[in-house]
Amino acid sequence: MLADIEARAARHALTIMGGTQAIPSDGLPEGTQALLLLGPKEPGFWAHFTTQPEWQDGAPDPMDRWSARVIGALAAETGTQALFPFGGPPWWPFYRWAERTGRAFASPVRLLVHDESGLFFSCRGALALPMVIDLPPPTPSPCANCGTQPCRTACPAGALTANGYDVPACHAFLDTSAGTDCLSRGCAVRRACPRSQGHARIETHSAYHMRQFHR
Repeated sequence: MLADIEARAARHALTIMGGTQAIPSDGLPEGTQALLLLGPKEPGFWAHFTTQPEWQDGAPDPMDRWSARVIGALAAETGTQALFPFGGPPWWPFYRWAERTGRAFASPVRLLVHDESGLFFSCRGALALPMVIDLPPPTPSPCANCGTQPCRTACPAGALTANGYDVPACHAFLDTSAGTDCLSRGCAVRRACPRSQGHARIETHSAYHMRQFHR
């Protein structure tokens, strides 16, 4: 089933970012045995997404609306249930689920870092499966052998550190001329991660998320 879902997701420029077996404290729909997290498949996600009707109709929240439509359809096709990190309540614990996959980890600045996408990790949704499935073994955290850990000092506003995320300081910096680089190219901390630098996310995609964050 894992290969079938991966193939179906790839038609929409999505990929399985990791999976985990369900536990009672997740509060998931009755009968859920496992979860698969879905995120952008690179290269090519942005080129695909910008051809979609949700992007072209000019209405708000195009990526959330697209995610709901596409992942909802995947769920219907595969006999699973779609869950999203937006539109709650309930607000599903995607951060905790990602850590349980063994493919995403808390970075030195607390953002999730993924074994493939680095600090560009993101989930567009999840599929709740009514059966236990075999999952690949966990991978080592990319931070374990990252000697310089440039994420610790990359934030020009000092807003992202091991002490947490100072959101007001981030917004204040983005309001200045010096913040243009982050707004147009994406968060400097995410870009500094060596694993991120090997990922194929394009700057236009990152700039979109920055605009949504800093409206």
